[in-house]
Amino acid sequence: MNEKIKVTVAERTFLLTSSDEESYVQKVAESVDEQIRQAAEASHASTLDAAIMCAMNLADNFFKEQEKSEHLRQQVKQYLDEANQMKQELSEAKREIFRLSSGKDKK
Repeated sequence: MNEKIKVTVAERTFLLTSSDEESYVQKVAESVDEQIRQAAEASHASTLDAAIMCAMNLADNFFKEQEKSEHLRQQVKQYLDEANQMKQELSEAKREIFRLSSGKDKK
């Protein structure tokens, strides 16, 4: 259920609609507010410029995390493919053992 949540970022109040918990939305807003404040203090930039720098940092982090996730997905796929290959080899080895042991019983 979507709830209206009031947050303050860069000394501006926003009324957001979210299905997330209020505590989570507040945590996100506080994080963005802190990043904007730090960017403004570090560069003596306007709030708008600091917000743009903050957005650039967040986008950069997002894209890097996407790349990490894709790399992990590829690793998992590779491990699954290797496990499948080993499973097939094991199955073939069991069939060969059965075939060989069946031949000895007939002698």
